[in-house]
Order: sequence, then structure tokens, then C-alpha cells
Amino acid sequence: MRGWWREIAGLVLPVACGGCGGPRTVLCPVCAGALTGTGPRRVRPDPEPEGLPVVHAVAPYADAVRELLLAHKERGALALAGPLGGALAAAVAAAAGPATGLGSPPLLLVPVPSSRRSVRARGHDPTRRIALAAAARLRGEGRAARVVPVLRQRRYVADQAGLGARGRLANLSGALELVPGGARLVEAGKVVLVDDLMTTGASLAEAARALGDVHLPFIPGLPQGMAGRAAGTSAQHGFEQRQAAVIASSPASFEINRNSPGTWIVAGGER
Repeated sequence: MRGWWREIAGLVLPVACGGCGGPRTVLCPVCAGALTGTGPRRVRPDPEPEGLPVVHAVAPYADAVRELLLAHKERGALALAGPLGGALAAAVAAAAGPATGLGSPPLLLVPVPSSRRSVRARGHDPTRRIALAAAARLRGEGRAARVVPVLRQRRYVADQAGLGARGRLANLSGALELVPGGARLVEAGKVVLVDDLMTTGASLAEAARALGDVHLPFIPGLPQGMAGRAAGTSAQHGFEQRQAAVIASSPASFEINRNSPGTWIVAGGER
């Protein structure tokens, strides 16, 4: 119900840019440019948790991008779901790689789930809403894509704010599980885990663990039955790692990795 009121209010009340507060627009050109960033790049937290997928992000979590994500998530600026979904779509496309032709498997966007209490408090599920917008953008660009919310929280998770990397890993360890029938839903496409933001990587690592060896990205020439063995194996052993995409990495600071052009090393940050 709260989400309905927010959408109606957005139609009749004066609007301001979610990034800078500029009048008469939900997203000004300057903040839209910040959201686009320099294009999707691979990002890595430091320290990097075990089991973290290969993650792509579009922009650093700072200034206007931070305000846009908070405006959508916490302040109910639902009109931002479209632009945020467009940014996430770019990261998903980078994570998934180019389509291989008309027979390419569909992209299956698996959102990192929010707790029920968070959804009730906010009046909407921000990650799922952005994922749906991203899938729509990808379909508009000619790529088969859909959202498959096959993960759920299986136990209480404390508020992550104020927790460091170790605390977040401990807080989330074993917290997610597949919904009944979830394994079947992800068998017919290429899975990309999605979230709005990565800080320590704990949420994405736990989501990847919950998926286990149920489904891996399509690997040409991989014999049947080998997917389970490939699940925890890195690309250096000849198998493709799980992929994930976020809008932003949330660093206290970040720097270009000189050994791998176009990679962000993410340090610190809170979600």
C-alpha cells in the first residue's frame, strides 16, 4: 500500500533530482552522467571473501550515485528505478558477456533478497524493482532476460550497518537458501546475481553459496555432470566462475589496479 501512495505522490507533487536535489526533474543530466560512470568494470573488495563471484559495477558509490541509490531505496523515489535499472543492465551485460547468437540462453537475473522486515519498512523491494527494470532494458536491447527471485532469507540477519568485512561474513553465513523449485527455474539460462551495491562482497558471496552447484553459466563444451565440479573452481582451472552485477561499488576509496586495467579495488565502505 505504501508503494502505491509513493507512486501516486510522485505524479502530483513537485519533484527534485534524487542525486543533487535540483528542481523539476527526478534525475538531472549531471547526475545521470555520474550514474553512467565510465562504463561497467570488474570490481573487487579488499579483502575479497571466499566464493565471491566475478562482479561488475558501473559507478563508485559516492556523491550523486550514493544519493540516487538511497533516494530510491530509503526515500521511496520509485521513478528512479528506470535509470537505476538501466545502469544495472549495463553491468549485467558486461558480466554475462556478448550474446552468442539467436540460440543464446536467456539471462536470468537473480536478486540478492531483502529481509521481509526491510521490505515492509520501506514499502517496496528496491533490489527486485531495479532488477525488473534492468531485465526490461535488456529485452529492449534485444537480449532475452528475466528476473528469477529464487533466493530467500532462511534466518534472522542483523542490520549490516556498522559491521566490517568479518562481521558481515559472519552475519550472513548460511543466511540464504533456494526457494522450493528454485533449482528448476535457473536451469534454462545464464545466471547473473544482481544487487544495487557491493561493499565487502559478503552478500554476493553468500548468494553464490546458496546457489551452490545448482546452475553455472553456460560453458561451451562442458560435458554433462561436470557442472557440480566446476561450481567452486576458478577460471584459471578452465571453468567459468559465477557472475554478478551491481550498480555501484561502495568504497571509502578505490584505485585502478595497475596489473589489470579497468578493475576497481574497493576498500571499506558500508551498506
